[in-house]
Amino acid sequence: MSLGLSIRKRRKLLNITLQELAGATGADSGNLSRIERGAQGISETLLRKICTALDCTPAYLYALTESAGAGRTSNQLPFSVKKPQEFVSWFRSVAPYIHAFGGRTFVIAFGGEVVNEKQFTTLSHDLNLLASLEVRLVLVHGSRPQIEERLRRARLETKLASGLRVTDDEAMEAVKEANGVIRVEIEAQLSMGLINSPMAGSDIRVAGGNFVTAKPLGVRNGVDLQHTGEVRKINAAAIQKRLDDGELVLLSPLGYSPTGEAFNLSLEDVAVSTAIALDADKLIFLMDSEGVHNLRGELLREMTAKKAKNLLQHVTDNDDAINTSEDIAYYLPAAVRACEHGVARTHLISRHIDGAIIQELFTHEGIGTMVTELGLETMRQADIDDVGAILQLIEPLEAEGVLVKRGRERIEMEINYFQVMEHDNRVIGCAALYPFTQEKTAEFACLAIDPQYRGSGRGDKLFHFCEDRARQLGFKTLFCLTTHTEHWFLERGFSEQNVDKLPAEKKKLYNFQRKSKVFIKPL
Repeated sequence: MSLGLSIRKRRKLLNITLQELAGATGADSGNLSRIERGAQGISETLLRKICTALDCTPAYLYALTESAGAGRTSNQLPFSVKKPQEFVSWFRSVAPYIHAFGGRTFVIAFGGEVVNEKQFTTLSHDLNLLASLEVRLVLVHGSRPQIEERLRRARLETKLASGLRVTDDEAMEAVKEANGVIRVEIEAQLSMGLINSPMAGSDIRVAGGNFVTAKPLGVRNGVDLQHTGEVRKINAAAIQKRLDDGELVLLSPLGYSPTGEAFNLSLEDVAVSTAIALDADKLIFLMDSEGVHNLRGELLREMTAKKAKNLLQHVTDNDDAINTSEDIAYYLPAAVRACEHGVARTHLISRHIDGAIIQELFTHEGIGTMVTELGLETMRQADIDDVGAILQLIEPLEAEGVLVKRGRERIEMEINYFQVMEHDNRVIGCAALYPFTQEKTAEFACLAIDPQYRGSGRGDKLFHFCEDRARQLGFKTLFCLTTHTEHWFLERGFSEQNVDKLPAEKKKLYNFQRKSKVFIKPL
């Protein structure tokens, strides 16, 4: 069950119409309808308004989404025992990720709410799985709700300046106490090894220490922030030593100065600074919302740092943007900073979804938002290592008769004529450009896109890449032969011609039984 269906189920239970819910939340009823159908994403701000109107919590709705799996115990696989082949197929599909992640460094950051709301138990299961795959793990925890609870108990007022907590001497005692308690709880969970649990046989050793050097933020807008600070330096060598020894490193949002003072730091600052210092392969933030949404409310699976900056600017200029959440203000700027300083991938995912990290890391689509410095899709000339991927793309089309059959040997001989499209280092498309130098023309052939990536204009991108390449090589025209896709070529500036218009060498090889149509385009 999706989150949208959970909202609909709760709304129906309370006999509330879409129009009534729209009135209570200030949202458009059409947008709410699309959210319930799963055709549009939902921001954390709107989700909280809906929960208020439906008299429930976000956790309740997320729990409903997982109830579709009721009847399975928590340690069972999401595959029917009657269909073991599904499990085999899934297990094979994650093999490339297992190979890719071994020995890599991941920094995983989460707020104190994960510990407060008992979500760390299931998170520890996923961390144990990653550790068993030899992923080098650094955890950074937050402590905001725990600190606020202690301040309330002590009847101390929280002072804010420019959005930052003023940490005086009394507040600093609450900060130290909260972080100490959280560390104990996390270490206890990571020490479990019950036989009938996902932690069976685990041997996670947790390392901590004064790895973070901090400095005071000082006076901001006339207010002394006292013990509130920022990261000055991360002792990367010391952390790497612990990771080399097979330990998991746990960092609290605290830093220490050469003068012996302790400072209260932000979770985002510690996580990003650590990821940059370690040259981490991934930085993962667990947050309240499911990811970053665009202005239409659609979940963005991928975005570049530049696109993220543009979105943040729009949010700044439009305070009433309903599809943005409080999380964006904290985590998206942190993701941009990390990417601009060399962190390859930053993932923003929901803490409410059981197994969110596994779903994000071990599936093609993921479940949250991934921020990268550069776009994930690139195009380049193929090399001999791409032969297997090209065959995998074209063989289904050859079986359907869309493409002429080519064997592995022929692909290997003609590999220099092929261009490929990659998505996150995986070949998802190919096309060939066969030169006929004497006539100053080239044949555009063998266009194929992975079925999972069709329908998003990738065929056009690959075609235009080949078209530009043909111009660079000095060709005056492009031609193609097709039996199934004549309209596709007509829409891209080709015109149908007689077979006699083909280059002499190609005309000799023309298959009159196949009767392919000839299309030519001037460059």
